[in-house]
Amino acid sequence: MKSSPAPARWSPDRLDVKSLARSEGRLDGDTSLDHFERLLQAVYTPDGPAAGLGVHWQARAELRPDAQGQDTEIWLHLEASATLPLQCQRCLGPVPVPLVVDRWFRFVVDEATAENEDDDSEEDLLVLQPSMSLFELIEDELLMAFPLVPMHDSCPDGVVLRSGDAAMADPPSPMEKVNPFAVLAQWKK
Repeated sequence: MKSSPAPARWSPDRLDVKSLARSEGRLDGDTSLDHFERLLQAVYTPDGPAAGLGVHWQARAELRPDAQGQDTEIWLHLEASATLPLQCQRCLGPVPVPLVVDRWFRFVVDEATAENEDDDSEEDLLVLQPSMSLFELIEDELLMAFPLVPMHDSCPDGVVLRSGDAAMADPPSPMEKVNPFAVLAQWKK
């Protein structure tokens, strides 16, 4: 498989995937996080704007024969990575989270075909359009790579519990044994 740099006519904002696949072309880049609005909204930077953050990505397209060997199918391999500060759900401070995407997409002619073939396909299916935004696809995939609950393995600062309950501020010492029925004994009097 030959790999050649993509001509300048291919733009990640308006990508003709079919043309890229015919040329077995490849696009890659390092793009500022400012270009990915939804990712930018998800980062946690309490000390100011998220300067210097970016996404490294590469995409290559190719034509492959279909399962019957009759027609050719358009495939796109997408790789993207970024390390973003998210809010730790334990200590509420920033935690750097590495996000990695490595996926293959097969393009089909319409939504009906995608829906019919989705259950039997291991790869992700996308509807072929004359022009697509590769940046939107990258952003979607990175958002899906977010952890359900971002947390440090071990929080750098102690976790502070806050409550209006005075008992939370001064928990009983382990030597004190609290009798749960002490309140009932007072009612008996």
